[in-house]
Amino acid sequence: MTAQPEDRPETDQTEPEPKFRRRKDARPDEILDAALDLFAEKGFDRTRVEDIARRAGVSKGAVYLYFPSKDAVIEALVHRAVGSFVGKMADHITAWRGDPRPLLIRLVPIFVERVSDPRVLAVPKLIIREAPSHPKLAEMYREQVIGTAFPALTALFSQAVEGGYIRKIDPEMAVRCLIGPFLMHVMLEDVFGIRPSGAAPGELKLATLLDTHLSIFFAGLDPDPSPDPSPQKDMSHG
Repeated sequence: MTAQPEDRPETDQTEPEPKFRRRKDARPDEILDAALDLFAEKGFDRTRVEDIARRAGVSKGAVYLYFPSKDAVIEALVHRAVGSFVGKMADHITAWRGDPRPLLIRLVPIFVERVSDPRVLAVPKLIIREAPSHPKLAEMYREQVIGTAFPALTALFSQAVEGGYIRKIDPEMAVRCLIGPFLMHVMLEDVFGIRPSGAAPGELKLATLLDTHLSIFFAGLDPDPSPDPSPQKDMSHG
């Protein structure tokens, strides 16, 4: 009698899909996350595409499928973190007419919420560290971010000066005064290790910084007091 094979228990015949197939839409973000971690840990130069692929759990070819070069990876990181966000902010700024202070009061909390995400803030930190030795990175960041925000803010202050909403100041210098403290605040912590008093490592207290900065900055924008066109003569002296 021929032995019959034992009945096997029924099993789910569906094999788990490979990572690249299971999360195809998420692959670019996974690659960018891996690249950001490695750039922060090892620096831009010492990070190879092979390292990014290994960290992301994909093949080197998969990285090149989405990003033709390492420069393209960091450009995509900038766009994902702040590029499109700055573009939307610039649209609001460009459309504004009148005193810029109400608009800035509305937009600054949105900005703080955005850059409070460590993975977002890590990108400008990376550019600050790498730009001196990689002029192309600085140029790319200027085109994607600074070149969008700076003209919009300059126009905002220009129309406010012309309309008499703020004192007569140099609009371009006003933008530098507005942005400068934020950049210096980031550099103090990231480059020099100087944190705000009582802050944990990596904590910047951005909301506190910008609230303090705007209260001082706004006071300096108050229009010059108009001279009294007809001063009263002091009648106490005959």
